[in-house]
Amino acid sequence: MAMQNIEKLREIIDREIEQMELASRRPNELYLPVDYVLSNGGKRLRPVLSLLACELFSGNLASAIKPAAAIEVFHNFTLLHDDIMDKADIRRCRPTVHKKWNENTAILSGDAMMVLSYKLIAAAEREILPVLLGVFNRTALEVCEGQQMDMNFETMPVVSEEMYLEMIRLKTSVLIAAALEIGAVCGGAAQKDASLMYQSGLNLGMAFQIQDDLLDLYGDQEKFGKKPGGDVLLNKKTFLLVSAFEKANEQTTMRINELMEKENDPDIKVMEFKKIFDELGIRSLAESRAESFFNKALEKLHATSPASSRKSELMELIKTLMARKS
Repeated sequence: MAMQNIEKLREIIDREIEQMELASRRPNELYLPVDYVLSNGGKRLRPVLSLLACELFSGNLASAIKPAAAIEVFHNFTLLHDDIMDKADIRRCRPTVHKKWNENTAILSGDAMMVLSYKLIAAAEREILPVLLGVFNRTALEVCEGQQMDMNFETMPVVSEEMYLEMIRLKTSVLIAAALEIGAVCGGAAQKDASLMYQSGLNLGMAFQIQDDLLDLYGDQEKFGKKPGGDVLLNKKTFLLVSAFEKANEQTTMRINELMEKENDPDIKVMEFKKIFDELGIRSLAESRAESFFNKALEKLHATSPASSRKSELMELIKTLMARKS
């Protein structure tokens, strides 16, 4: 029943996005790329978490639908602009917006998505709107801070694990945390419970990103939607690479630097990095760290005041995410 309800919540978000009627808006050149991005589905993880958080504290979902949709639109806006910065060709098994149209169109359509997300959050109930805007504004700025840190890492020879974890906290985790906090506020949660939901989401987001780093290299291309090893080919400072630098001896460090600096056949480069990560036990280290964050997410959820029976769907979703392959 739990997963059936999660599917129903996804449908609620899909309907809300459909009601925006983006494909019929003018000018087409602005809105068609927005429709292209938002109609491509995805898991709708963040808005579903938001609706589940609302359900946890209240039976009334109506107050959370538009704020949850706002989170989804904002999330997809960040992906659209990330793809431009990363020069990514594929997103969810389809050409990215800047590849299908062009870079200028992608930038402007992304800007429109951010405005549309604020329009949705502004439609929240008047009593809770100031709180929701506070969370949304803080989170939007933190996501930008995280993206800038990620870009800064590109020119840094070495990044510490502490720096990396702070970057993913800002770039990825805070939006998942905000989704849970906003849903809880919409459901009438007390401030302490809303804060615990935020902390649960923060840990969930950390686990989710480390898992993403793993899947980028070890995931199935068909399920993950991207060719494995994209981060390696871009020399991105992922949890895997950061941990490898921290664990490597002088000789292995030289091998890593050589692979990053030289022009190599992409398949060979990916294979060589896999070898190095295997030698250093990086995959199991990342899996262990992700599991630790997942467990902290469950602990914070356990600590909220609703009865345990009401938390079963959120618990099940988190456990499903722990075992995801895409």
